Amino acid sequence: MLLYVTWISLLLVLSNELTASVNAHSTDALLLLPTHSHAAVSGQRCPALDPNLNFRPVIGIVSHPGDGCSGHLSNATNASYIAASYVKFVESAGARVVPLIYNEPPEVLYKKLSLVNGVIFTGGSSKTGLYFEVVTSIFKDVLRKNDAGDRFPLLAICLGFELLTMIVSKDNNILERFSASDQASTLQFVENIDISGTVFQRFPPVLLNKLSTECIVMQNHKFGISPEKLQKTESLSSFFEILTTTADSDDKVYVSTAQAHRYPVTALQWHPEKNAFEWASSSIPHSEDAIQVTQNVANFFIREARLSTHRPPSQEVLDNLIYNYSPTYCGKAGKGFDEVYIFS
Repeated sequence: MLLYVTWISLLLVLSNELTASVNAHSTDALLLLPTHSHAAVSGQRCPALDPNLNFRPVIGIVSHPGDGCSGHLSNATNASYIAASYVKFVESAGARVVPLIYNEPPEVLYKKLSLVNGVIFTGGSSKTGLYFEVVTSIFKDVLRKNDAGDRFPLLAICLGFELLTMIVSKDNNILERFSASDQASTLQFVENIDISGTVFQRFPPVLLNKLSTECIVMQNHKFGISPEKLQKTESLSSFFEILTTTADSDDKVYVSTAQAHRYPVTALQWHPEKNAFEWASSSIPHSEDAIQVTQNVANFFIREARLSTHRPPSQEVLDNLIYNYSPTYCGKAGKGFDEVYIFS
C-alpha cells in the first residue's frame, strides 16, 4: 500500500511539472505570434523613417597598387586592387561601394569621391609615390567635409592607420617595427577609457570582455606606433585618442585602435573584415564571437555614414558602383585574399 501511494505521489509531481512546462512554452509561443500583437489587431502602420538619416549610404574604398596576388593575376604596371572582403564588409552593414581607383585622372577620382558618404583606407604595403599623395589628399578632403558640417566618416585599416600616422605627424619615418604578421590577438582597452561614441560603443558587454581575453581579432602588419611615441608626438596626441593597445609576438606594445578627438575618423591596426570574409590564413579567427566583431565594426561605420547629409544623383552612383566590375578568385594562389577586384 505504501509503495502504491508513493507511485501516485510521484506521478502527480511529474504531471504538475509537465503541465507547467507546457503552459510556459504555450505562453511563450503565444507572446511571439505577430498576428496576436496589438499592432496587427489595431492596423497600426510602420513608423516613418527618420528623414535626417541616409538609408542608401555609399562608401568609397581606395584601391591599392598591384593585383593583390603578388603579380599572379596581373603584372600590369598600372594595376590596382581592392580585396573583395572590404566590399562584403561594407555590404554586410547595408551600404554599397564605389571604388576610388587611386591612379585614375584626378578629375575622375574626385568626381567619384563626391558620390560617397564615407571612405575606407585599406591594408597593404605602399607608403610612397602617387598612392601616398592620393591618400593624403583624400584625408584632407575628409576633414574639410566634416569641418563644413557634413558628417563624413573615415575608417583606416592596418596600412590605412599607418598612413594616417605619417600624414598627421608630417613624419614619414615615424613608424616603428613590430612582429605582428599573420596572428590573432586580443585588444587591451586603455584604463578608464570612455567608449561612448567610438567603434566599441554598441559592442555587447560580453563581447567587449572577450576582446581583451580571447584572440578574436586579426593582425597582419610589420609596422605601427607605440602608445608612448604617439602620446609624445603632439600632432598625433592632439588628433587621436588611444582606445586599445596590443602586444606583438616579442611583447612590444603598439596602438591597435585609435579614434580622432574631433572627427569621425577611426583607425584600426587590425583587420575587422578578415574574420568573416577571408580564408587564406589558418590564423584568422572564425568563431561566432569573431564574426560578431566584424559585424559590429561594419555596423558602426555604416551607422556613421547614414548621418551624412550628402545625397548624390542615383544614376551617377549606379554608373560607378563596384558592381560594374567583377571580382577575381585568387584563393588557390594562397597569397592572402580569396577574391580581389583588379583595375588597370
